[in-house]
Amino acid sequence: MIRFIDELDLKSKTVIMRVDFNVPLDSSCNITDDNRIQAAMPTVRHALESGARLIVCSHLGRPKGQRVEKFSLAPVARRLSEILGFDVPLAPDCIGQETAEMAKSVQDGRCLMLENLRYHKGETDNDPDFASKLASLAQVYVNDAFAVSHRAHASVVGVPALLKECAGGFLMKSEITYFNRAMKNPERPVVAILGGAKVSSKLGAITNILPKVDVLIIGGAMANTFLLAQGYKTGKSLTEPDLVDTARSLIEDAEKRGVKLLLPVDAVVATEFSESAPAETVSVSDVPDDRMILDIGPETTKKYCNALDGAATIVWNGPMGAFEMKPFSKGTMELAHAVGRSSALSIIGGGDTDLAVHLAGEKDNVSYMSTGGGAFLSLLEGKVLPGFEALEKCGG
Repeated sequence: MIRFIDELDLKSKTVIMRVDFNVPLDSSCNITDDNRIQAAMPTVRHALESGARLIVCSHLGRPKGQRVEKFSLAPVARRLSEILGFDVPLAPDCIGQETAEMAKSVQDGRCLMLENLRYHKGETDNDPDFASKLASLAQVYVNDAFAVSHRAHASVVGVPALLKECAGGFLMKSEITYFNRAMKNPERPVVAILGGAKVSSKLGAITNILPKVDVLIIGGAMANTFLLAQGYKTGKSLTEPDLVDTARSLIEDAEKRGVKLLLPVDAVVATEFSESAPAETVSVSDVPDDRMILDIGPETTKKYCNALDGAATIVWNGPMGAFEMKPFSKGTMELAHAVGRSSALSIIGGGDTDLAVHLAGEKDNVSYMSTGGGAFLSLLEGKVLPGFEALEKCGG
């Protein structure tokens, strides 16, 4: 059982909080989108208002165990200072004597930010010595970084194993609550929409959710392998021929279970993956040999949108096509509008799907936008996230 931050007495206790402040930066190292910082603020503010001595830690980018200045968390510390209205100093490192001294000097209701965890290889390797040095800075551990909780890194699993008091943050609580509402005890009918490039990356998710949904919609390039399984030719489209038999067995399994599995009936094709390539709509039975499928067609779009009518729960992970290019964006955008119009509980997971919903202007019309693509997909696959497991075991 995971405890959450509002179940702990934090007064005058030093709390190390793992957050996901892996924000996008421009060429001048200015933050271009602070949504990830804002998402953790309810947990941060609760800790501070409870009198905790807060130490915030995160990674930024992929410095691969080296100190790379463009991946410094200095811009994040400045933004956090602006949001909180007081100075949040940045430690010179996430471990070491100077950092330890700064951690000891944090006052009740104040905050220190550690430098990028991934400046040390020990973070991604879950090195026991590195985890021990991080854990020595605090008495209490809080994980509010759902987006990295599928990774067995030192700050995710190593540190909570060494501290007696641990909890999830409010963002973590929301992620767990909404996912459970969608997949563990859903209102029916449940419609799952899976898209993206490869069947191989979603195979675990398809297999796990097939017995739990009423309708499964498949789009994106991963649908091409299912089209091959149906006997259609897909021209130059991205496919995974070695998974054709697997796709065929999933189609058969859906039929046996009475799950409505929807696949494209038409497609938008072009000679190349390019904004300027002339696009045309064809039936999936007539894809030319020199064309590639880059979006679902209008008939498929209509069929998929209609399938959402009457849905009580919608889970969506992965776009329907190359939506970042206008000629191939319509299927994804129309589906986003249909999800936005629906009165169902709608949960969106994955960076591309999140972006598509934002671009469609439907962000405020969905029930919940998950903050973790890989972690969300791991849950769809039925996996136990290492970060969740570490919180459950802490203090036990």
